[in-house]
This record gives sequence, C-alpha cells and structure tokens, in this order.
Amino acid sequence: MSSALVTRRRMLGLATAAAGLAGAALTGCGSNPGATASGRVTAPPPAGVLGVNVDQNLSATNFAELRAVWATWLRGFYPMQDADQGDVAGQQAMQKLLAAVSQGYGTVLNLKFDYPHGLPAAGSAELNVAFQRLDKVLAVVMGEVDILVVGNEPFYECGRKTANLNAFYEALAQHTIDYRNQRARTAGKTRIYLGALTDLEDSRSRNALTDRWLEFVRNTPSVAGTDCHPHVASLTDAQQYLDYIVPRLRPGQKFLATEFSLVKLYKQHLKDPVPTGFADSYRIPRGTLVWQFVREAIARPIPEREWNDFLLACPWFADTKQFLTDTVGNFRRTGRCAVAACALTQAAPMVQDFGPAKPPWVFNTLFCPRTVQPGADGVPGQNLTWTGEFRPLQQG
Repeated sequence: MSSALVTRRRMLGLATAAAGLAGAALTGCGSNPGATASGRVTAPPPAGVLGVNVDQNLSATNFAELRAVWATWLRGFYPMQDADQGDVAGQQAMQKLLAAVSQGYGTVLNLKFDYPHGLPAAGSAELNVAFQRLDKVLAVVMGEVDILVVGNEPFYECGRKTANLNAFYEALAQHTIDYRNQRARTAGKTRIYLGALTDLEDSRSRNALTDRWLEFVRNTPSVAGTDCHPHVASLTDAQQYLDYIVPRLRPGQKFLATEFSLVKLYKQHLKDPVPTGFADSYRIPRGTLVWQFVREAIARPIPEREWNDFLLACPWFADTKQFLTDTVGNFRRTGRCAVAACALTQAAPMVQDFGPAKPPWVFNTLFCPRTVQPGADGVPGQNLTWTGEFRPLQQG
C-alpha cells in the first residue's frame, strides 16, 4: 500500500475508533460470574470446561485478560529444556502458573519434550537427562496443577522420527505416575494425561502408533485420558478426532482439547483478495490480498472495529463464526471432554515474518494486541466474534 493510502485509511480508522471502543466496552461489560468480589475465581470441575490457552507464554499471562473474558481455566505448556535454566520454581512461567492456582483458576500444564533430531533411546544418557528434567518440574507442579499432560505435540516434536515414540512417552508417563504415587498424600489433586494427538483428520495419522498410544492410555489405570489438538479445516474434520478417540477410552476416562482451531481453513484463504466492499469502505486498494492486509496491520495496528469488520467481511470467516460454540458443543455432547482451551492472545511468533505461507494463528485469538490497537478498560483489542462466543460458553 502507498503511504498516502495508508494515511487516508488511518484517518478513516480514527473516525470509527470511538465506536469500536464503545462496542468493545459493551461486549466486555458485566462481571465474571466465576469470580468473587475479591477477584478470586471458583473454577468449575473439569467436565466440558472451556478455558484459555497461552501456549509457551505462561510468563506473560495477564490476569486482567482472563477476567475480561470470564475465564476460569488456564492452559499452557512448559518446554522441558527450560528446566536446565536454574531453579524451576523461580522461573517466571512457573510463578505465573502457581499464581493462577492460588487465585482459584483451574490449570492444565502440558510438558513439551522437544527433540528435533529424534527421541532419546532407552538406556541412553539423554534419556536420563529427560527424567532429571521431569523430576525438577514435577517437584514444582505435582499436587498444584489440576491436570498434567505428559507431552505437547509428540508427533511433531520428535523430528518426525517416530520409531521409539510410544516407548519414550510410555516411560515418561510411568515415571510421572510413580512420582505421584510416592507422594500420594500431597499430589493426589493432579490428574495425569498423555498428549497430544494431532492431524487425526488425515487417515494416515490414524495408524499403529496412535492405536498403541490410546491402548496404553486405556490400559494404564493412573492415566486419566489423552489430549488432542484439532487444528482443522472444518467441523467435519474436528469430529474425526472424537470418532477415533472416544471409543478407545475406557469407561470414566476423558479427553482434553487443549488447542483447537480452524487455522487450516484460514490458511487456504491467505492469497484471496480482501473483499471489495470492505476494501472500498476502508479505502484499501482493490486486489490487496488477505496476507498483505494482515501484514500491514502487524506493522501498524488498526482499530478494533476495522479488524472485526475485515474478518466478518471474509466469507471463510463469517460462514464459520460459530465454530467455537459448535465445536465445544460437540465436545460436550460426548460426555467425555474434561477441558478444551482456545487461544487467549496473539504472541510474537504468530506475526514474525508474516506472509502467504504463514499459519494464520492471528485469526484464532480472543485478544489481538499484534494487529489491533488497545481496547477499552486497559485490555488489548478483541476479536469480538470469539469473545462474544467465549463468555456465554463459560455458563455451560
């Protein structure tokens, strides 16, 4: 875009900003029904709960954002290599997680074992290091978090070298179970899950490895269930996760969906032109592509109203604007969902080197600080579609 067009667009944006902020204030009005007057949260039990996901950004958790959307459950993941960086309990990520526990939030923590060159072999020194890191983390979180997930996205985080994937995660799970059993009086609060299964809408990803994964989950009494991450292109694809996982759980077991989105659908449309009506309204050159519009918003964040008008002008977003409600409804109807979590806020990795090949996680979040100007009440600008869906879903 030329600088002149950008300037005219900004002037138009200023003209609508006040209306957008007013809308945001109305959308976020009211108090969190899960919080007391002191701000302490009463988290519901893990039975069809919808929480927020901060991924690896636990250290940046903003409790004002959680309060603004009425969240009562928080999920993040911890890169296990961070256990080498001094006292785990003193790390900011763990301090924020334990602060959430102390404030009454339900908490889910995934442990990320990242081995891009392949997983440690049985009996290796590298495997011993993995156990040592695990012990450091368990000493901090066992008995504190509600749900501990052994693994994050194991089929990605092994460099696609899966020969010993099952054996590795089974050993980690058993080590975690043994650790909890040895401290049963203080650690009994924490439920242990394995996670997370990915790409299950692709029949090639439903195979002997995932069958063994779920067989271990089913046959291990101390494992409460499995996690999954339905990042998909349609509701039908998300349903394939449920159809595969739920029948393989034993009675009483549950599943988690600590990440889920339509990011694969959105990526298909990054090279679409911005809808003409929207482009004309905001004086954007016709023919501007979706990814170009987003990259410009990253460079110069736009008013909340403009971001939301853009999303709802795009048929691929507008036609699926009830995805959150529909998907959580499908999860809940199984009677086997413990906790699902959607992305809370845009983070730096989502916008770095944004282009037509970048997974557009920026469209999935409740808050949009990387593309949108600050919103009302001191919180970032919102994706009003998702926050409008999220708050009612807190009521079950």
